[in-house]
Amino acid sequence: MSQTLSNVLIHFVYSTKHRQTWLKDQQVRDEMYAIMGKILQDFDCHPILINGVEDHVHVLCDFTRNYTIKKVVGELKTGPSKWIKSQGASYRDFQWQSGYGAFSVSQSMKASTGRLHSESKKAPPKVDVSRRASLALPVARGRD
Repeated sequence: MSQTLSNVLIHFVYSTKHRQTWLKDQQVRDEMYAIMGKILQDFDCHPILINGVEDHVHVLCDFTRNYTIKKVVGELKTGPSKWIKSQGASYRDFQWQSGYGAFSVSQSMKASTGRLHSESKKAPPKVDVSRRASLALPVARGRD
């Protein structure tokens, strides 16, 4: 084969520092998601779904073969962080947590993962999303 092909779906999840509810304003979140979508495109990733709630975000994308997860997530956090801090004094102390979750998603689970993202808007604010995501992985991968 004379070309390199890949189809790698990745689900990222990360939260604000100390799970503070910085992202209460839906308009701010929507603008931030648009910025994140542009960043993904700049890295040759294809955004499928970007959303979240007041204290965390979910990103589902067709991941590139040209960059590392660390590099892309770093930019996904840095770019929106700089932008949100420019949105007024109330956002000047905004920070993301230092870590993130990155989970592979099979093509057959793409639709249901998208539904999970959409339903995360309804999740209670105290839910430990990283724990919920890690508990869901064995089921999502077909293991009991």
